[in-house]
Amino acid sequence: TGRMTSEEIHEVIRESGREVLRPIFFAVGIIIIVYLPILTLQGIEGKMFTPMAVTVIFALVASLVLAVTLTPVLASLFLRKGVKEEETWVIRHVKRLYRPLLTRTMHHPAITGGVAAVLFAGSLGVAAFMGAEFIPKLDEGSIALQAWRLPSVSLEESVKNTTRIEQVLKTFPEVTSVISRTGRPEIATDPMGVEISDIYVLLNPDHDEWTTAGTKDGLIQAFDAALQKAVPGTKFSYSQPIELRVQELIAGVRSEIAINIFGEDMDQLKTLGDQVVQVVSKVQGAAETKAEQVAGLPYLRVIIDREAIARYGINTSQVLDTVKAIGGRTVGQVVKGNRRFFIQVRFSPEDRKNFDRIRDIRVADPRGRLIPITQLADIKIETGLAQISRENIQRRLAVETNVRGRDLSSFVADAQEAVRQKITLPDGYSIEWGGQFEQLQRASMRLAIVVPLALFLIFVLLYTMFNSVRPAVLIYLNIPLAATGGILALSFRGMPFSISAGIGFIALFGVAVLNGVVLMSYVLDLRKKGLSAEEAAYQGAVIRVRPVLMTALVASLGFLPMALSTSAGAEVQQPLATVVIGGLMTSTALTLFVLPTLYVWEERLREAWARRAQKTPEAIQ
Repeated sequence: TGRMTSEEIHEVIRESGREVLRPIFFAVGIIIIVYLPILTLQGIEGKMFTPMAVTVIFALVASLVLAVTLTPVLASLFLRKGVKEEETWVIRHVKRLYRPLLTRTMHHPAITGGVAAVLFAGSLGVAAFMGAEFIPKLDEGSIALQAWRLPSVSLEESVKNTTRIEQVLKTFPEVTSVISRTGRPEIATDPMGVEISDIYVLLNPDHDEWTTAGTKDGLIQAFDAALQKAVPGTKFSYSQPIELRVQELIAGVRSEIAINIFGEDMDQLKTLGDQVVQVVSKVQGAAETKAEQVAGLPYLRVIIDREAIARYGINTSQVLDTVKAIGGRTVGQVVKGNRRFFIQVRFSPEDRKNFDRIRDIRVADPRGRLIPITQLADIKIETGLAQISRENIQRRLAVETNVRGRDLSSFVADAQEAVRQKITLPDGYSIEWGGQFEQLQRASMRLAIVVPLALFLIFVLLYTMFNSVRPAVLIYLNIPLAATGGILALSFRGMPFSISAGIGFIALFGVAVLNGVVLMSYVLDLRKKGLSAEEAAYQGAVIRVRPVLMTALVASLGFLPMALSTSAGAEVQQPLATVVIGGLMTSTALTLFVLPTLYVWEERLREAWARRAQKTPEAIQ
């Protein structure tokens, strides 16, 4: 209080800087280490969350630099007059309520610790039934519907089929427009034959005006029921435009889960694929389960009779060149400036469609005689393979399915158990589960390695800061206390565990540990000043209740808009924000009560052990 000279102001600022530099440095270091595991994520999860981690880390580094350089300068300029610190009525009211509650908990340490342990154990029990998914599904506001027909279908028939599908979908009042596309060329990133069509269904964005169903899942069920009745013999799969393309680029299938069967014989693969479809489709939550259509494509097969062509003096290439002309054979090109045009010889449509006309094709021998191709080769139409897929140098058949009404992890666990019990794989054949489940496994395994490593580094920092194991262990109790609130908050909102929620736990652990550092560092400072363990814990908790509450409130209020958001992309943000807010509620409450209580309890036990150790030598003497 009162006016100080410039030298006195500078000295106060220097002393204050030396006092807070160490805890600030360690606090920022702890938060940075907490976010480092996010930088190790790869794939989609890495693309989504790495920018957030990088932003936080750079912001913290910049804030640390400004705190030790610019802030003291600003303090010397604007704090020349005496500063009087007063508590607001809110803080006074909080402390008035907090003091008697803290006294009670400190008088009953066993009950306090037991309640915290029971809450944590209960949260673990809740977590066991939560299930898991990779990333919450975003609502893109439209539906991508795929229609699958027999591989032998013609383009004209596919167009007629698609037109009928469009007419049925347009009868629903929720549908604003329907756009379809049949087949894609080989040069596309995801080629498909004319037997497959993509139908994009644009919906009315105002769900309050929907009359058929209140949710998109209900609308899909209504679509499927109407289409199965109006367009029999066609299989349908429902997704979203962006989701459909992303799944196909990641796993090579257009559904959430890919069940890849590897082996050599395509007939055996098809048999196994049909068995897997029968088993998986009966698992609760399975939707649009189907196998790749690897057979059913008609072929015109020409088997050359080598003895016959030898008698006529005709080469094999002559017969094959004639056969190629049925579909079209390039015989030259025309150059016009920088443009090139290929010259192609092709039979007329009437000749290509008529099998008898094909059998009547003539091939000239060296003497100029036209020999019917039926005398040179055996020509027949047979059904063969529609496609052969390979992965890791092995033939592969994919069974794909979507999941509705339950979480991804529990569905895959039940489906794997059903396949294991009911399907016996021949030697040389194997099954791998891919799609979003594979991504969830990969990201979870990576986090299971790097998160404990980061927590160990935080423990090393805490040990370095306090030069003791006991306060570091007490501060670490904030992590399970914080996890308790995060798990219960997810369960309360009906959200399964996801990578988004995992990122929320990572952010939560940093704030929880920081709160423990704020409280424990002050308690230890009071101990150095000669206060007893009870007095130091009580006074430290009461004095530090304001910064602990402010830290928790700032973080919680910052995440509150994400938790309550309903705009595009909110599905990914909500689990992260829910974990942080729920975890800080329990972590802050338990930090202010459990941490001081356990500290006093631990000090009493240590002193009791020390007295017992002193009495033992005396008894021996």
